[in-house]
Amino acid sequence: MGNRRRVAERRKTGPAVVGGMIAVVVGGAGFGAYALFGGGAAADDGTRASDRKPEVKTGPLSPAEVTTTARAFLTAWQSGKADRAASATDDPAAARPLLTGYTKDAHIKDVTLTPGTRSGDKVPFTVKATVAYKGTEKPLAYDSALTVVRRTSDGKPLVDWHAAVVHPDLRDGDTLVTGAAGTPPVKALDRDGGELTTKKYASIGPVLDGLREKYGKEAGGKAGVELRVVRGKAAKAKDLSDKTLLELSEGTPGTVKTTLDPALQAAAEQQVAKKARSSVVLLRVSTGEILAAANASPGFNTAFQGSLAPGSTMKVVTSSLLIEKGLASPDKKHPCPKYFTYGHWKFQNDDKFEIKNGTFKASFARSCNTAFISQAPKLKNDDLTKQAQQVFGLGMNNWAIGVPSFDGAVPVQSAAQMGASLIGQGGVRMNPLNMASVSATVKSGTFHQPYLVSPQVDGRRLAKASRTMSAGTLSQLRELMSYTAAYGTAAEAMAGVGGDVGAKTGSAEVDGQKKPNGWFTAYRGDLAAAGVVQQGGHGGSTAGPIVAALLKRGG
Repeated sequence: MGNRRRVAERRKTGPAVVGGMIAVVVGGAGFGAYALFGGGAAADDGTRASDRKPEVKTGPLSPAEVTTTARAFLTAWQSGKADRAASATDDPAAARPLLTGYTKDAHIKDVTLTPGTRSGDKVPFTVKATVAYKGTEKPLAYDSALTVVRRTSDGKPLVDWHAAVVHPDLRDGDTLVTGAAGTPPVKALDRDGGELTTKKYASIGPVLDGLREKYGKEAGGKAGVELRVVRGKAAKAKDLSDKTLLELSEGTPGTVKTTLDPALQAAAEQQVAKKARSSVVLLRVSTGEILAAANASPGFNTAFQGSLAPGSTMKVVTSSLLIEKGLASPDKKHPCPKYFTYGHWKFQNDDKFEIKNGTFKASFARSCNTAFISQAPKLKNDDLTKQAQQVFGLGMNNWAIGVPSFDGAVPVQSAAQMGASLIGQGGVRMNPLNMASVSATVKSGTFHQPYLVSPQVDGRRLAKASRTMSAGTLSQLRELMSYTAAYGTAAEAMAGVGGDVGAKTGSAEVDGQKKPNGWFTAYRGDLAAAGVVQQGGHGGSTAGPIVAALLKRGG
């Protein structure tokens, strides 16, 4: 009776809180519920259920896991359930505000997300929606993709979160906003007054974005309404401009005139279209005016904003330093061994060649690495940095070309890294704009900061170099580049380019790449140009023909 009474009394009470969880006891199912919620019942093997760790699934994702995870994420996003969609990713904290802002800030509605055919752990999908803002609507359509990964802690498949999942033009930290444009549109003109458009020039998009950001408010235009990418801190640190994705209502553009030559810009576009991941810049030597700039990959302006090791094209700057210090001259005997060890690094030449009893001119023309690194023990750590800044105007972070640009970097380094800097590796970083300027400085004798928009438009000050090379140094440097264009590694590309010419090739090794980046810089008369083909191989056969074609066309 006592037992019965106690059971009856239990049935009258509410649910029992066991181990922080509620165990609901219903009739004879009390034990089952207790065990289900982890109250600590003994298992058949004598262990308690609460003591056993759940099995964590590992290994590759199955097709079903990828498809199911992608479907859950896309369904929640399409339904406007931002929290649920974010929880299906591996970074809900980052995903939630962007997915929420997709509706609230970007004013995107009627979203339809259609998954495509899975490829491994990646699922492409299409987006069709409507952007609606204050009575104005426009359709929005684009393609994107997501990747599913397995969370290490519990093996759960989740969407690998990046902002680009929401829109491919987004970088992590960016946002989508629809509203009055931050700046009025601009109508960009070439030097002859013709309009610059992406329809005419495929790679001009980043330049147009930069011109609008810089001159939109000054050019007298009126802002419209648009859906745009607003860049976050990380993207702004890389000088990426906000980007318009959809224009709902047109503003009234102001006009900005550039220095681009329409015929040369068209030629540059044609040249980079022949080589994947190529970029090129053409300058007027006497003024610094940018006559053409093009990129095979139109999403990023590598020509102006790239930050890449320039390889042996940097030997132009290094040679000017060695000549000034009396460590080299064109016809003077100069060592070019197979190997040279400096700072505990063993450097070598391409294909381990050597030049016995050769001159510095021969070493420059054949791009002998050891000929330059062998001089490292005689140099101070900051010598190359000072030469680049004081003579060539590089690495000062003060160029004002009219749109975002990277001015090159030649940091002070020591030991092996300093030796590597002498041949354009180590911490040295450049882009085609920088290296075209190097050739222009050699041809002119004076650094003229390149520019795309005349400083007279807005009264900005152009960067200056603090000194020039002596006449003797300049003459020898021109002799080296002229000889290389005629008889050295640049000869094949420069064949048929007549007149007063000079050139230098370069190949820059990059970790993780099977082929080096190919570089080429050259001048002809009042023109100077430089180009790079990433993962292209030797500069003479990759970037060389692109640069030479523009020099011919410009002449």
